[in-house]
Amino acid sequence: MLIGTIKEMMNNEYRVGLTASNVYELVEQGHEVLVEKGSGVNSGISDEEYLEAGAKIIETAKEVWDRVELLIKVKEPIESEFKYFRSNLTIFSYMHLSAHKELTAELLKKGTNAISYETLTTKDGELPCLKPMSSIAGRMSAIIGSEYLQKAKGGSGILISGLPGVKRANAVIVGAGNVGENALKMLVGLGANVTILDVDIKKLGVLDDIYQNRIQTLYSDSDNLEKAITKADLVIGAISLPGLKTPKLIKRKYYKKMRPGSVIVDVAIDQGGSTEVSRVTTHDDPVFYVDGILHYCVANIPGAVPLTSTEALNNATFKYISLIAELGIENALEQSDEIKTAANIINGKVVNENVARSLKLNFSEL
Repeated sequence: MLIGTIKEMMNNEYRVGLTASNVYELVEQGHEVLVEKGSGVNSGISDEEYLEAGAKIIETAKEVWDRVELLIKVKEPIESEFKYFRSNLTIFSYMHLSAHKELTAELLKKGTNAISYETLTTKDGELPCLKPMSSIAGRMSAIIGSEYLQKAKGGSGILISGLPGVKRANAVIVGAGNVGENALKMLVGLGANVTILDVDIKKLGVLDDIYQNRIQTLYSDSDNLEKAITKADLVIGAISLPGLKTPKLIKRKYYKKMRPGSVIVDVAIDQGGSTEVSRVTTHDDPVFYVDGILHYCVANIPGAVPLTSTEALNNATFKYISLIAELGIENALEQSDEIKTAANIINGKVVNENVARSLKLNFSEL
C-alpha cells in the first residue's frame, strides 16, 4: 500500500503521524511510505532519519495527499485541507466528527473514508488509541490549571498546594475516565484538595481505595456538581463519550458563586466542550473569561509535548496502521472488530451511530 504522513496544520500542533521506526516497519512489510519534508522535525525526527528508514521525502503536502491510499495524521483535517479529499483515500487520525459538522459534510461529499483513533474500542471496552493522549492531556491539565491560578496569569492567585497554616486550592474533576484519572494523579501529587465526580460508582470505589482519605469522590448529579464546582478554584472538564458530543455539565449559572479568577480547563473541548460557554482556543491564544472565570480550551493539549506524545501515539496506533496496510481497508473492516469501531465514514456514509446521532445524520450499518 502507498502510505503517507504530512506536517500538521493545526495551530502549534507539533506531533507527527508516523515515527521513523514505524516507517521502517512498514517498508519492511513491503509498503511504500511518503513523508512531507520537515514533518517530524518538531517531534525530534529529521528527514534524514525518515530516509534511512526507507521513506521517500516529498516537498509538498499536496503531493502526499494526491498520491497516497492511506494518510496517517494526528489531528482532524482543517478547512484548508478539505480540497485534498477524494474517493479512494482513507484518513486515519483523531477526527472528533461529532464536533465538526463541516468536516463531516466534506468527507461525505468527497467519499473519503474516515477512521478515527478516538472511537477505536477493544472487546473489553478500552480505547487504546485515545488512552495515551488522554493520559497526557489529563496530566497537563493539572499543570496548566495550576499555572493559570497565578495572579500574573490572570487567575485568583491561590497556590495549588497551599502552605502550613494556609489552605490548599480546591480542585474538581468532572469525569473519572482516563483524563480524570491522570489529572487526579497529578493534583494529588501537587497537594490540592481534590474532588472527582462520575456516574460510575464502581470506578469511584476503585479511586477511593487507591487514594483513601486524600480525595473526595462524589456521584455526578446536578446537586453534587453545583456544590463542588461553586467551591472550586480549579475545575477540570474530563468527560468523555466516544463519538458523542460532550454533555454541558458545567453550567454558567455556577459561575456566580465562584471566586473570580477561578480556572476551568476543558479537556473535553475536542468533542464540543463540557461548559455552556466553551469554544476552541489555541496555544497562541489559549484562554478567555466569562463572568470572571478563566477558561482554557485548547483542543490539542498533547501537541505541546511532541517528543513524548508522538512516540506514545505511534506505540498505540501502529498495530492498526499495519493491519489496514496489510489487508486493505475493506478486508480490515471485515476481519477486525476493532477497526470496525474506528470506522466513522466509509464510502460516503456515516457508519458510526454516535456520530450520526450527534450530527443528526443518517446512520448506515457497516
